[in-house]
Amino acid sequence: MSGGRLLTERHLEIFVALAEEEHFGAAAHRVGITQPPLSQGLRRLEALLGVRLFDRARGVTLTEEGASLLPHARRALAALAELRQAGARERSDGRRLRIGLAHEVPARVAAATAAATSHAPEAHRISVLTAPTATLLSETAAGRLDIAVIRHPSVLHGLAAGPVVLLPTWVLSPADRAAGPRHRPGRLPVAVRPREEAPAAYDLFVDTLASRGRRVETVPVSDELAGLALVAAGQAVMVTADRALTADGVERAAALDPPLPLRLRVVWDSRRPDHEGTERTARLLVRELSRQAAA
Repeated sequence: MSGGRLLTERHLEIFVALAEEEHFGAAAHRVGITQPPLSQGLRRLEALLGVRLFDRARGVTLTEEGASLLPHARRALAALAELRQAGARERSDGRRLRIGLAHEVPARVAAATAAATSHAPEAHRISVLTAPTATLLSETAAGRLDIAVIRHPSVLHGLAAGPVVLLPTWVLSPADRAAGPRHRPGRLPVAVRPREEAPAAYDLFVDTLASRGRRVETVPVSDELAGLALVAAGQAVMVTADRALTADGVERAAALDPPLPLRLRVVWDSRRPDHEGTERTARLLVRELSRQAAA
């Protein structure tokens, strides 16, 4: 769009100043320009809107159309002022570190990692997003996240990544065995999040179960609480890295046969101009993840 056909903040300032001052000289002084460019700006605004805003035959008075549009101009100027104020607050508060965490990251680990990164020099403020691994990867690649903790393995699409961290897991199964062999873990479906959230990690999990000669049937769940409900109802088993997740009627056992650790990895975009500071913070997050895994 050419500059002559662009509605600018200055056009709105001229409109409001003329409406309130009812004098070209006073309005020009208020806006901080001379009278000729003020008159030219008014003509351009009227051409853009396709209406006459002022009746010059009787001094400087609003037309009916001008009176109708004036509140809109005032609201637009107020919105622009609010936008500048929000930008100033962002600058004064410092940079916001945007962290993404896969849904499978246990709450205690998520809290510990967020607390650890809050001490990084680059992290004046932190925002945290929990989402599926696939979403975290796309958001990091697009620059809407600085760092993400994802499930491994995953296709990184050019993102840098730290080492794989293994969190121990537990198998949750129905405690009631009265119904017989149907309630043995090997005979029930495994409650898992949908495959599309982390296809490679999902396939590795299922292949690991199948490697012991077990028939693997899965049932997708929206989150671990939904999976826990199925386990308590005797309808599924589930593997979790959350050491506190339990309910009445649910047994917990370490996932050792076969081992089914939650594989996590920290990723960031090393192609960004500020990647050095982000990488320092990512390394800090990796160390905290490793500490949590060993705890």
